[in-house]
Order: sequence, then C-alpha cells, then structure tokens
Amino acid sequence: MRERTRRLRACCAVLAVLAAAAAGDTGPRDTFAGVERTVAVGDVHGDHEQFEKVLRAAGVIDDKCDWAAGKTHLVQVGDVLDRGAESRKAMDLLMKLERQAAAAGGAVHALIGNHEAMVLLGDWYYVHPGEVKAFGGAAEYRKAMGPQGTYGQWIRSHNAAVKVNDVLFVHAGITASCARRSLAAINQAVRRDLARGDADGFAMDPSGPLWDRTLALGDDEQVAAELTVALKRLGAAHMVIGHTVSRRGIVAAAGGRLIRIDVGLAGYYGGPAECLLIEKGAFYRVAHPGGKRRLLLVAPATRPAPRTAPAARTRPVHQRASRPDRDRRLSPRNPGSLAGAAKQAALVHAAPQDRIASPAWVPGPTGLSEYPTPPQQQEQRRCQPLNR
Repeated sequence: MRERTRRLRACCAVLAVLAAAAAGDTGPRDTFAGVERTVAVGDVHGDHEQFEKVLRAAGVIDDKCDWAAGKTHLVQVGDVLDRGAESRKAMDLLMKLERQAAAAGGAVHALIGNHEAMVLLGDWYYVHPGEVKAFGGAAEYRKAMGPQGTYGQWIRSHNAAVKVNDVLFVHAGITASCARRSLAAINQAVRRDLARGDADGFAMDPSGPLWDRTLALGDDEQVAAELTVALKRLGAAHMVIGHTVSRRGIVAAAGGRLIRIDVGLAGYYGGPAECLLIEKGAFYRVAHPGGKRRLLLVAPATRPAPRTAPAARTRPVHQRASRPDRDRRLSPRNPGSLAGAAKQAALVHAAPQDRIASPAWVPGPTGLSEYPTPPQQQEQRRCQPLNR
C-alpha cells in the first residue's frame, strides 16, 4: 500500500511539473556560463550584521550597502530566515542587490533553504521573536510570508539550485537519487510545493535538496560515489552546499568536488564572517577579518611516520589503549561519540546537527520562547533523529 502511494505521488509530481512547463511556468533561469567571478554565502539565519560584513569583505557591496561588484554573481544558498532577529533586513538587502546587480550586468541568486520552506509552509518552530516583531506581530508576519505577501512571493519565485559555469549551488545537497530529476525539474518541484502549501511534498522530503545531509556527513567513500553520479547527471564539476555547519570554516571534500560553506556565520552559532569566492576558475576563502586565502581543494598527502620514534612518556595503564581500541571507543555504536553522532545523522539524513550549538535563545514548542535549554536537554536532543 505504501509503495502504491509513493508511486502515485511520484506520478503526480511528474505530471505537475510537465503541466507547469507546458503552461510556460519555467521559473527563473537556473544555468549560467561565462561568469568570471562568483561569491557564495552560506546560511545567514537572521544575522544581518554578519551578512553585511562578509559581503563587504568580498567586495560585493560598498560602505552604503549598494552593489559594487559589477558582473559578479552572488549566490546565497538559503536559510536567511529563523534563529536571528534581523532576517527582514537581510531579505531587504538581497532584494535591493538583485535589482542593482541586474542593472550592472551581474546577478543575485537567493536560493530556497529548508528554513524558508518551513516558514512558508506554516512551521514556525525556529522563528525568532525579533523576526516577528520586525513585521509588527504574528498576523503581519504571516501575511508578509503568505502567497500574496511581499516576502512570501519573493521567496516562492526563487530557485532551490543554480549552476554557474561548472559549479552547482544548492542548500543541503543533491544526491544521486535526487539527480534523476533535471535541475529545472528540481526547482519547479520545490516552487510547486511552496505555491500549493504542500508540507508532504518534495520541498520537505528528508532526502530532498533542502534537507539531505548525506554529502555533508557521509563517509568519504559514500560521498564520492554520490557525487560521481549526481555531478555527471547535472553536468557539473563541483557542488557547493550549506545547511550543515562546518566548524573548520569553508572546507572542500571528495577531491574538491564538494565544498561546504555553512560556517555558522550567524550569532546563533558564533562562527566567522566567511564566504566562498570563485574567480577565473580558482577557489578562495574570504573572511572578515582575515582577507582572501586560496582554498585547498585536495588535501596534501600525509608524511610517513619516522622509522624510529622518540621514546614515549610513561602513562597510566588506563591511557595506554592501542589505536584500534580508541577507534572502537569512537565507533558508531557509541551514540555519545562524535563518530557515532555523525553516523546517526547521516543515516537519518536530516538529523538535528543544526540545533545543538549553544544558542542565545532556544525555541519552545510554539516557536517563540527566549528561555535557554538546559545542558541536559541539549545533550538529549543531540542524539534524537528529528527531521529538522
């Protein structure tokens, strides 16, 4: 019965996409070539100040927050909303830059993230009280994010993924199974669900491009296999993703084919103001402060250990475990270990990795609580396979 239901939904989704295409509803352009300079920013989560800092560091805006990047393409990979109080300011800035960039021959691509999808579909669990206050109250916020609201219409008109030259940008990641759809079909499916208010469709699918953490948290072999198929099907050489915080800043994996740019920029996470710059085929990390540094796409080969190691200091017996013993202690069977937590998160695709930082505030059941969660509850939440 479940299999029949799944197939029926898949058929309906295909028919809806074909009908939209036949009606000329192809949405905004999602593929671009001949772009010499691209700047990509990860999840903003309502931190307008940090967003400004990183855009200024990359030369995207001037001191007056006006477009200063000429024919540059700016990609923001989603999750402007939730967790922070100033998401409206960040959206207003993106709206202005869209117009100014187009006039200068550049472009702004504000992609749809899972938190945009949640808010538009009525899930306010992570909405910050300041976000609601910025609109004048809950009723005004709901109206602004509705199908006829200024901000709701703006988000619903966007893509979930774009390809600039040979680089694919998406919020969470596109796996091999997801890449069975074309880029246009992926974008149409997400926009269709948001337009219909379908909370059980592709936009909220745990294995979809807004949610799936396989590429961010899977093991090297799994990630490489997924990327080989997905990138070939979509005609790209690299994939840039956000959604899952990298505590090491912007990092590359799978021989440079995957680049993670969610650095926890927002104050909720306390990460750096850092973005990705792609200039004439070269990849850079740009930070405020810190400037521009070349991004290492392929990790250097590790040096072999010296044949004669210096004598080790005597340690207590309980600290003399062999390397295999230590590896067993950090096995996926141990849910309290980092390896175990990562393995669990990869298996459920959309685990609560993005919930477990030390926030200034934590949402309650109704989404508008400013009371911090006790450390014990944060630890319990760390291992719960929740789909947010």
